[in-house]
Amino acid sequence: MQTDLNGLDTPLSDAAALTAWNRVQLGALSHAASTGPALEELLAASPGFALGHAVKGLFLVSLCRSELTLAATRAAAAARAALETEAHPRAAAFLDALDYCLSGHHAAGALTLESWLFTCPRDALAMKLAQGLRFLTGNPRAMLCAAETLLPQWEDHPARGYLLGCHAFALEEAGAYEQAEASGRAALDLAPDDAWGLHAVAHVLDMTGRAAEGVRWLAGRSAQWRHCNNFGYHVWWHLALFHIDRGATGPALDLYDRQVRPEHTDDFRDIANAASLLLRLEFEGVSVGPRWEELARLAAARVDDGALVFADLHYQLALVRAGRVAEAEALAARLAREASRPGHDQHEVAGLSGVPLARGLLQFREGAYGAAARSLVQGLAGAQALGGSHAQRDLFQRLAIEAALRAGATDTALALLARRTAGRGASDGYAARVRDRVQAHSRTLAAGGLAAE
Repeated sequence: MQTDLNGLDTPLSDAAALTAWNRVQLGALSHAASTGPALEELLAASPGFALGHAVKGLFLVSLCRSELTLAATRAAAAARAALETEAHPRAAAFLDALDYCLSGHHAAGALTLESWLFTCPRDALAMKLAQGLRFLTGNPRAMLCAAETLLPQWEDHPARGYLLGCHAFALEEAGAYEQAEASGRAALDLAPDDAWGLHAVAHVLDMTGRAAEGVRWLAGRSAQWRHCNNFGYHVWWHLALFHIDRGATGPALDLYDRQVRPEHTDDFRDIANAASLLLRLEFEGVSVGPRWEELARLAAARVDDGALVFADLHYQLALVRAGRVAEAEALAARLAREASRPGHDQHEVAGLSGVPLARGLLQFREGAYGAAARSLVQGLAGAQALGGSHAQRDLFQRLAIEAALRAGATDTALALLARRTAGRGASDGYAARVRDRVQAHSRTLAAGGLAAE
């Protein structure tokens, strides 16, 4: 029996198969575009490799697309069949996690992998997949706990840099910005292709209002994420956000076309990047032309998807901004129906946050800004459960602030802005521009009052 990059036994006897397996693991750790092809190559050569089938299923469920459920279920069946002929505790743990995810319980899937890590703490792929599931379910505390439990046991692990990258992101989401930045930089020293660690540092710079430094951090490092799958689009998204924060909307719109949305993919992460960037640009007074229509055409096919509320809300945003109100209303109605049916993690998220946020998006479209602000504030109270990052969920904070401003409720807008700033490490360019708008509004009202006198 051979050992893999973790030093763990594997039933793979063929050297080429083991090489492919290690490529799969390193690819997942670095978000490499080569990961999927390497896995298919591995399973073609070793169709009885139960762990490979379970990993394939977990990769599929993490894409949060309902049409992939059948393929993930087949992967689970293949893993189960392989385990009947050759017991393998590592594969069994991954399969248990996959079964939980397929039943709509991603948090339980993450916990299953974390439990396996107590038995086998050097399993880098289990670590990465558990971190990904915790990210989808909005639990950075669990991410941080898992990373800090493993770090002392990974001093000599060849993948230590990738664990540090996960540690950095979890620290940033927990508000420990100085520690997060140090851990992210250390991650890149050990693993220069750790796009997750690179992007964790970008998150720190965003949350601490250091936009100019953020541009410098990312602009010269594109080679470090050139190997990436569509996660690379997300890193470019961060660079565009830094430009917007500096008030440089032209470069941000250019990045949208060249790097954030160079292909019209229907991956929910790509649509979320694009929709949230377009709305930020519109709130800065930029006309984005027909770009919403392209997103809305894809979102219209996702009205009944229901795999992830975070994704649903970005689909709805694209539909609303493109004027496809009937489809946006249908999506909101589906979320309301799901919220009334317990037993699925995302149905609970829909009731907690998805339904009021979806309602707020529709009210904003209708020009009922006061009602929209109230709905959005209600949804924000439980928005952590949506998953994603603070930077991604900031979209809904900006929507609530904008709704309050348009309703003339400047005190509410300033209170929301203060809450936003308190949840970050510093104020930023966006906050300064909102305060300038409020002050300009106050001067206009004062001038009007003087003129009336």
